[in-house]
Amino acid sequence: MQIREFKEKDTKEVIALWVKCQLVVPSNNPRKDIERKLKVDRNLFLVGILDKKIVATVMGGYEGHRGWINYLAVDPGYRRNGYGRLIMEEVERRIRSKGCPKINLQVRAANKEVIKFYQSLGYADDHVIGLGKRLEEDEPYSA
Repeated sequence: MQIREFKEKDTKEVIALWVKCQLVVPSNNPRKDIERKLKVDRNLFLVGILDKKIVATVMGGYEGHRGWINYLAVDPGYRRNGYGRLIMEEVERRIRSKGCPKINLQVRAANKEVIKFYQSLGYADDHVIGLGKRLEEDEPYSA
């Protein structure tokens, strides 16, 4: 799998992958999320290409204290081939190169399979509760 930085021409294909992977929720419009990401650390927004098709994505971030992982997706037809691990290793390398000491991520508690995947990469439950506050309401996404 070739890993490269996201390009704006990838938008439609990336959103289709996120929908397929059930990462799109009504409160987060993926087009707006992409627009926002391209303004900050766009080199941490990666896609994985196989057979001229985007089969994986990850959106990393670093705000000077902690790194963050969002929108990790691997096409269901390509899972269990190491592609999630490869793209995570690359985004972690890039975040680490910025001087980041720790990466956080959030997973829905019911998503046991994804939790096991992250644990296999060395992530552990920090025993914290994630809280959030919307500062801007997104219009619901429609394909």
